[in-house]
Amino acid sequence: MIQKIKKFIEREQLLQWGDKVLVALSGGADSVALLLLLQKAGYECEAIHCNFHLRGEESMRDEEFVRSLCHAKNTPLTVVDFDTLSYAHEKGISIEMAARELRYEAFEKHRQERGAAAIAVAHHRNDSAETLLLNLLRGTGIRGLRGIKPRNGHIVRPLLCVGRDEILNYLNRLHEDYVTDSSNLQTDFTRNKIRLEIIPLMQKINPSIVESLAETAERLSEAEKVYSQAIAEGTARVTSKEGIDIERLKHEPSPQALLFEILQPKGFNGAQAADIFSVMDTESGRTFASEDWEVVKDRTKFIVIPKTHHDWQGCTLNIDDTTATAYGTITCSIQEFDGTIEKEKNIARLDYYKIAEPLYVRVWQKGDRFTPFGMRGSKLVSDYLTDRKMSLADKRKQLVVCDATGEIVWLVNERPSARCCTGKETKKTIRMEWKNNN
Repeated sequence: MIQKIKKFIEREQLLQWGDKVLVALSGGADSVALLLLLQKAGYECEAIHCNFHLRGEESMRDEEFVRSLCHAKNTPLTVVDFDTLSYAHEKGISIEMAARELRYEAFEKHRQERGAAAIAVAHHRNDSAETLLLNLLRGTGIRGLRGIKPRNGHIVRPLLCVGRDEILNYLNRLHEDYVTDSSNLQTDFTRNKIRLEIIPLMQKINPSIVESLAETAERLSEAEKVYSQAIAEGTARVTSKEGIDIERLKHEPSPQALLFEILQPKGFNGAQAADIFSVMDTESGRTFASEDWEVVKDRTKFIVIPKTHHDWQGCTLNIDDTTATAYGTITCSIQEFDGTIEKEKNIARLDYYKIAEPLYVRVWQKGDRFTPFGMRGSKLVSDYLTDRKMSLADKRKQLVVCDATGEIVWLVNERPSARCCTGKETKKTIRMEWKNNN
């Protein structure tokens, strides 16, 4: 058993000889075996125990057991107490998620304080098989079928090469005690249903199902490395700062899979990605949203836009100062007119006496109209932007500056209003300069 663990640690490069390891010790069979095996393998171990105070006397029983075990094994121990229920309520998350966040935050804090190279947790081969089935039931891409990774940052899992039965047999041979979490014997949680009901049924068909699933997860993990490289290369071919090029996407080996992998990190699920894929050849304007992002179908591209500023209502422009907007900044100052007229479109110089203060900047709205400098008559902002062949993404971010009357005096970074422009009689100007966040 010790040699098996040593070979796995070496193969996966989890630890170096002489490393100090912080062992997550719950008191259960898996974590007790992990501590003993690492110590017998020659690693310097310290233990950390998290008491979430969720199971009353049982939580205190686990803590006392861990203290007794570490005393007997001459192992330094840190015990961390949490008010898990209050934390979950404060964050608006499940108790299970709260315990996970608190646990791993404490692990990393104490790893740094104790100078440990890694935090060892006791996930084993059965856990990896359960994770594969759990993700398969939920619906996931290939990444979700890899099982549990041997390493994730400073978290290492040396027991992934052994199964639960091997762990129990090892402890029985050593006559080592451990505690049992009663919640692991209940079927209230999905993972426990898989562990206690689904896997036993599958074992009636294939007694080695756990080993088969774990081996499948390992093979998928290797295949995922090839897949991820192909996705990265495909993403580079079809994306630019303007968006996802639809024609290029069509020529990829698996366009729909590539589109899903590009959008999934931004919160779009498989069904949403399929809906987006289905409108590749339709008219522009269709919009799809995740929690934080939007995808807009343009003529030749899918434009991916953050929703951070979607509800931005605008703000007053500060004279003789720089004002931050949702998409950039506008520097506004009052100056005596010396006849200088900048030709850059990001600068507007308007006749001070033709404008009613205060000035206000906002995103353009449907029905907005202005008189563009150099053109005859007024024009709808929407028509102007269409004539300029702006993408839908750029249209959505287009700002206007209005004066106190509500009239548009500058289509930002495009054209000023003809009514407010400087002339022979101009003596004082308002100068505005736009700078994009990008």
